[in-house]
Amino acid sequence: MEKTIPYTIYAESTPNPTTMKFVANRLLLEKGLAEYTSMEDAKGSPLALKLFGFPFVTGVFIQDNFITVMKSDMISWEDVVLELREFIRDYLNAGGEIITEFDATSVQSQEQVAATTVHAEAQSELEEKIIAILDNEVGPAVARDGGNITFKGYDNGVVNVVLRGACSGCPSSTVTLKNGIETLLKNRLPGEISEVVAING
Repeated sequence: MEKTIPYTIYAESTPNPTTMKFVANRLLLEKGLAEYTSMEDAKGSPLALKLFGFPFVTGVFIQDNFITVMKSDMISWEDVVLELREFIRDYLNAGGEIITEFDATSVQSQEQVAATTVHAEAQSELEEKIIAILDNEVGPAVARDGGNITFKGYDNGVVNVVLRGACSGCPSSTVTLKNGIETLLKNRLPGEISEVVAING
């Protein structure tokens, strides 16, 4: 019988001071992403429900092999990061379920991510180029920071995107948006892009 590799978890800070990324050595969610902003939301995720049991947890985002946890200002990360890391590791190693119910409002399958977030369908060759740049160059960097970016539309030089996970509401996301993503798109597509706007933050 094949021996299952135990989960190991390490914590990684993100540019958003209210979020911490907990990275596992194994895949947690094969496809899509899940985002919960309250205990009510988290009914379909036993893991998220348990995390909301900590009084300081205000949000949980799960994608690929990481969980991004958002906290309130009532406590600092150094006081709780070890406890949370051990809790997640022990929970997973005990066979705890991550997601049991794919409720469309909080959990998005790959298809839904594509339909509702990633690609508002490209209406032109330019939009196809924008999506390719976001996918290949921006997406991996944003995922490293515990978040997710998706293309919503393009109108008269303005690119609209949606930021989720650690990027949502992050003080440095505006800087990332303006200095990083906007600059990159302007350089790659000269004369076509005037600004990049996050429509949810």
